Amino acid sequence: MNTSKTKDKYQIAVVPGDGIGKEVMKATLDVLDALDIDFEYVYGDAGDECLEKTGTALPGETLDIIREADACLFGAAGETAADVIVKIRQEMKMFANLRPVKAYPNTNSLFDDIDFMIVRENTEGMYIADEESFTDEGAIARRIITREAERRIIDYAFKYAKDNDKKKVTAVHKANVLKKTDGLFREIFYEVAKDYPDIATEDFYVDATAMYLITQPESFEVIVTTNLFGDILSDEGAGLVGGLGLIPSANIGQDGALFEPVHGSAPDIAGQNKANPIAMMLSAIMMLRYLGENDEADRFEASILKVLNDANTLTGDLGGSATTEELTSEVINNL
Repeated sequence: MNTSKTKDKYQIAVVPGDGIGKEVMKATLDVLDALDIDFEYVYGDAGDECLEKTGTALPGETLDIIREADACLFGAAGETAADVIVKIRQEMKMFANLRPVKAYPNTNSLFDDIDFMIVRENTEGMYIADEESFTDEGAIARRIITREAERRIIDYAFKYAKDNDKKKVTAVHKANVLKKTDGLFREIFYEVAKDYPDIATEDFYVDATAMYLITQPESFEVIVTTNLFGDILSDEGAGLVGGLGLIPSANIGQDGALFEPVHGSAPDIAGQNKANPIAMMLSAIMMLRYLGENDEADRFEASILKVLNDANTLTGDLGGSATTEELTSEVINNL
């Protein structure tokens, strides 16, 4: 991610999506507007409601808005979520998915000292959706691993570690079984590691990593892995720190970046002013760091931390009774 301020005014593509996406997006924009940064918001449509209105879940106009922006904030989508996000990733060549796993106070975290980043390859592996049925009794899916894509994501993980004062990068794979594909991934990992002699390295099988995330999560700093493994481990990591409702994410690529909470559209509470906006806010903080606005990102995060520490205006999922608007107002007041 960038580490220095680059512009006086940023154009942000805003895609609220479905359900609580609209509410958590509004809450987050209210806080962004209270910071010492100038933003121009350009709105795009996507998701289930967009599909019903226009016949497509992701109009070309929305993709154009995202392409032209400095970054994109995405709220949530319903049944069309995977199709929308995968297409944006592909169109924008967003090769890196970042999922921070960090313990915050009063959030049902299982441990207090968890703080690591999962860096997941976004463009190949099992999620290229290259599948076919070969008879009525079976089907086949192809898993693509290339030197170019894996070197790119592994180098990104090491750069992230260097830029964020992380001391160790862990590669996760299944090279004992997938000798050609994951064997190549592990080989490239140690090739790239030679360019970063000050950063420690280790590699684990994915099944062992799943155990270590439970037994010694504090030992991880940066995890780099392939698409499917990263998807699974990211949700396991979320379970360590209070669930998906508190987890932000970033998709970084050659042609742009998108930031979104990993929770869904939650239609059961949509429109009721009950949604917890913290994951969306943390996603916006990741966006600020990507844009090089580290001071304001720190200010925003410190304000959220104070809300969580004080525990006076927490939403229902965190054991409180505050509304979305009340929590947001408290974050703004703490700035």
